[in-house]
Amino acid sequence: MRMARSIPSIPQFFRNVRRTTEILSILSKYGLADWLSRTNIEFIKDRLHSPDGECIARTSKAARIRMALAELGPTFIKVGQLLSTRADLVGVELADELVKLQSHTPEDSFEEIKRVIEDELGMPLDQVYAWFEERPIASASIGQVHRARTMDGADVVVKVRHPGIERVVETDMDILMELAKLAERLEDFRQYQPTGLVKELSRTLKRELDFNREHRNLVQFRSIFRNNQQLVIPKPIAQLSTDKVLTMTALHGVKLSELRTSSHDFRDLEDFARRGANIYLEMIFIHGFYHADPHPGNIVILPGNVIGLLDFGMVGRISDRTREDIEGMLMAIVNHDVSLLVMFVERLGNCPPDLDYAGLSTDIADFVGQYATQEAKDFDMARALRDFTSIVRRYRVTLPSEVSLLIKVLVTLDGTGKLLEPNFSLLEIMQPHQRRLMIRRLSPVRQLRKARSFYMQMEHLAERMPQRLGHILEQIQSGKFDVHLDHRRLGPSVNRLVLGMITSALFLGSSLLLSYKVPPLWFPGQGPFGFQDLSILGILGCLASLLIGVRLLWAIRNSGNLDQ
Repeated sequence: MRMARSIPSIPQFFRNVRRTTEILSILSKYGLADWLSRTNIEFIKDRLHSPDGECIARTSKAARIRMALAELGPTFIKVGQLLSTRADLVGVELADELVKLQSHTPEDSFEEIKRVIEDELGMPLDQVYAWFEERPIASASIGQVHRARTMDGADVVVKVRHPGIERVVETDMDILMELAKLAERLEDFRQYQPTGLVKELSRTLKRELDFNREHRNLVQFRSIFRNNQQLVIPKPIAQLSTDKVLTMTALHGVKLSELRTSSHDFRDLEDFARRGANIYLEMIFIHGFYHADPHPGNIVILPGNVIGLLDFGMVGRISDRTREDIEGMLMAIVNHDVSLLVMFVERLGNCPPDLDYAGLSTDIADFVGQYATQEAKDFDMARALRDFTSIVRRYRVTLPSEVSLLIKVLVTLDGTGKLLEPNFSLLEIMQPHQRRLMIRRLSPVRQLRKARSFYMQMEHLAERMPQRLGHILEQIQSGKFDVHLDHRRLGPSVNRLVLGMITSALFLGSSLLLSYKVPPLWFPGQGPFGFQDLSILGILGCLASLLIGVRLLWAIRNSGNLDQ
């Protein structure tokens, strides 16, 4: 019984021995390659290769991280794709490299897919679909997609979750959490809050595993844009969908990623890009709910130059407070107001206690001076957002995940627009939206809504305050009132103080031993240089206190706090 209770306490890091060993061996290989890349031993650099045959010791560090994640499998590929949205944590260079991560998950056999569908829908496959293509059109880290036709003749695509993928994800995330806990002990990694980051990634992955969530996203987007004739969103079929199977209408068109190989002669792509950007900006700044993966493979050109969107597994949401802060940042940049922009950065981000405000203000002033004076048609949105993210990361300011995701979406949207039209300017399209945002922000209706929200919060506080104060007074009266103090970075100071007191006591005690000539004695009687009757214990104590004192002074000097 005791053994059964102790099993859950064993870290997953050790319980999943086989997978842990595999992960550590792959990380060790790429770590060795990182070390070899800094040496001049040329003939050894060609010994380590990725599964694709690429010499990993001759690639950049960011590329080695990408290749390591790709070799570690579907979970880590998905983690890398999610980290590509957190340039404020991993840096712009690594985030851009992780965008290249593509999941080449081996496709499951048709028999396995058939079994999943029949178990989930409770009917034989041939009674669910009139036709079902056995070979998938795509296989990603979470699931694979098949073409099919329903019994009423509608062309659909069926997204099926890989069998057993939830167990793989759970195991890998448990191991990642243990690695994150180890990283928390290292000063270089502690500032990035690795355990919190892994928890956030785990929540995101579990949401993507649940196809019911993507189903709800499709329904909500179709409701928002039901009157927009320029946008088509797949319609989910509820009776043929579960948390492991998602059936939705097929979009017959050409993906932007297939434009070069397509035989169609598309015209007026500039208008298509502008309409697509306007739709995204409406999602972001009007509805606060947007499709978060606008890369060319998820955007389809339908007949009549109509826009089609695919893959709603990843969506972004922005709260009203965050949206107002982002609007304020845009206003600060337009008005060249550096102090206001710094204030919004502090409000939005999680700043370290030792933030260098002067340095941050200087760098943001340079940023505003560089970009605020550019013409809209010449403004490079992607570069500006990357430069801003670099500044934030340099000062260890962590942005909320919703803001990081929005920055990534805007960068991707800008790149997709330039793919269609080299002169595409996202800022130029944003300007009318900014004016509408300003009018809406200053509207009496919005101000009234904010005043009502503030009044309700104050009313709630006024109701709870007497009860809380009464509870505190009762604790004081009964002698149970405790004040918990969190002492930060006092450990080294206290240790030095205690060591200094011990050193002083040792020196004083040794001096007394020398004064009273406590045996055993050195040079009894007359010794050289006039020394006589020296207490050996006193001499050793003085030497020890001298060495400890010098060591203490050296430590204080190296810390830079000698005069503080």
